[in-house]
Amino acid sequence: MTTKMRNVAGLSTSEAQKSSDMFGKCRYLDEITGGRGVVFATGTPVSNSMTELYTVMRYLQYSTLQQKKLTHFDCWASTFGETTTAIELAPEGTGYRARTRFAKFFNLPELMSMFKEVADIKTSDQLHLPVPVAKFETVVAKPSEIQKEMVQELSKRAAEIHSGTVDASVDNMLCVTNDGRKIGLDVRLMNPMLPDDPNSKLNVCVQNVLKIWEEGKDQKLTQLLFCDLSTPKNDGNFNVYDDIRKKLIAAGVPENEIEFIHNADTEAKKAALFSKVRSGDVRVLLGSTAKMGAGTNVQSRLVAVHHLDVGWKPSDMTQRNGRIIRQGNMNKEVKVFNYVTEGTFDAYLWQTLENKQRFISQIMTSKSPVRSCEDVDEQALSYAEIKALCAGNPLIKEKMDLDVQVAKLKVLKADHQSQKFRLQDKLLTKFPADIQETNAYIAGLKADAQLAADHPQGKEEFCGMVIKGVTYDEKKTAGERLVLACSELPNAEEKVIGSYRGFELSLRFDTFRSEYQAILKGQRRYPVALGTDPLGNIIRLDNSLNNFPERINSAENEPTTLHQQQAAAQIEVEKPFPQEEELAEKSARLAELNAQLDVDEKSHEPEQDEEEQEGAPRRPSVLAALEEKSDKPEPVKPFKSYLDKDGDAR
Repeated sequence: MTTKMRNVAGLSTSEAQKSSDMFGKCRYLDEITGGRGVVFATGTPVSNSMTELYTVMRYLQYSTLQQKKLTHFDCWASTFGETTTAIELAPEGTGYRARTRFAKFFNLPELMSMFKEVADIKTSDQLHLPVPVAKFETVVAKPSEIQKEMVQELSKRAAEIHSGTVDASVDNMLCVTNDGRKIGLDVRLMNPMLPDDPNSKLNVCVQNVLKIWEEGKDQKLTQLLFCDLSTPKNDGNFNVYDDIRKKLIAAGVPENEIEFIHNADTEAKKAALFSKVRSGDVRVLLGSTAKMGAGTNVQSRLVAVHHLDVGWKPSDMTQRNGRIIRQGNMNKEVKVFNYVTEGTFDAYLWQTLENKQRFISQIMTSKSPVRSCEDVDEQALSYAEIKALCAGNPLIKEKMDLDVQVAKLKVLKADHQSQKFRLQDKLLTKFPADIQETNAYIAGLKADAQLAADHPQGKEEFCGMVIKGVTYDEKKTAGERLVLACSELPNAEEKVIGSYRGFELSLRFDTFRSEYQAILKGQRRYPVALGTDPLGNIIRLDNSLNNFPERINSAENEPTTLHQQQAAAQIEVEKPFPQEEELAEKSARLAELNAQLDVDEKSHEPEQDEEEQEGAPRRPSVLAALEEKSDKPEPVKPFKSYLDKDGDAR
């Protein structure tokens, strides 16, 4: 896409040929079908970044974007989004850095209503599907001394890369990222000769699998293990999959009950494997998101899912958990285990998911959005909690928890305010207008009732009807002329043709009901459906003018109901936000923690003597560059303000 924005995380400016090709085809189909020729069907239209929604809107509603002058991304982004610079964990997991990204959104109701012109969003809270209740459990493994030292080395490598002293072909952040994921999973991925830590998350996972395998023997309950790293290659090198299988077999699990999804390399083999899992013949299945995510229907006996590592996209985790939280599972309650190694790259991975989830949460929701917010989804909270567990510092964890609670309370307060404003609007305009209109309607009915009484219609006598200037004194003749007048109508629009019993008489054709109607008009209008029977039509007109007592009685009840609703709304408007005290208390504690963490950072700054400062290469501070302060490097402080947060809210 074309944009002036630079160095904004999650914003790719490179072109993809297949995307340009699809855009061209969508525009062509729009031209020949009037904008109705393309249907996208997906569970995750926004899976990774803000730009995806703009891209979907370009594909499906380009004419709407043109009409609203939002075809350029910068116009769209300035209308609905805002870039925020926040302090976040660095990829190496040991420090913090400033990062600019899209995280906050405004004008959400307008964005949602525009998007919903082409999107029919159905979420789980609307569908109420019969799925098992999932119990999420985060298992935090303590890092070994070797893991800690290796993470420190990652930090040094990242610092060198950031300062530009290392050529990208030798080392780069992608390599650091990959190595960080490996260290978080198992150090033997870096070197197979390193010792197997008995407390690693891999071994903790094996223990949990064994325990659940033993408990579910009678029902032949099954489990899934997800791991995107270190998949089996059958090349003799160490990999996580073979290590887990070896340990499970050594603990007594039959070899034929453990399978890898990677061994089923054809559709036929995959179908046979899934059938075995559903029947309980295979009770432990290991695989990656790509091979065992969408399309894997093995939920019949699934009781637990284990996430040894985390995907890059929230949709990855949604697809993984969707294997077990699914219709057709015989278990009423299931477990989802998230394994993290404290103080390693795992913290950054969960944070990345949290940032991506913020935008998706605001769009893919069935709730009415507030005017502006950061994130409102429970999924985002769980990511924030896991990240807080990885951070290690108890003060940081408390700060992150409070961030979550305070922001959740702020969203609830915003919703309370929205409802209050809506009620105030009703009290000021809608209720008075409705009451006034109802009173006017009742007065009109009474005047029309008097008009009908002044022109009575006897059973045997006929008071006469005027049609097109001619008075008809005989009931049958008047009825026949009325039917004829219907056929003489030039179109479906209403046309005045005469009068009856003091009321103006009009005719029209109701295209919705496919019937001719006579409209008697005094102070109010009274439509009457007409048939082919001349005498029957006159009787229908009389019946309509004879039921004024029932109409008046029904209408006179409405002001009472409106006054009751008005009184109830007045009581609701005066109610304060019920959790105001809790919000004030937690906000105060959060401000106190922010100040304390800021002080702690300053008090723990390593002191250097002047000689070391002069001799050491000076690494420029990201914040100093952003704020254009003095040349002296300043330390990057975590959690500088409410907006600069890791454990965010919804």
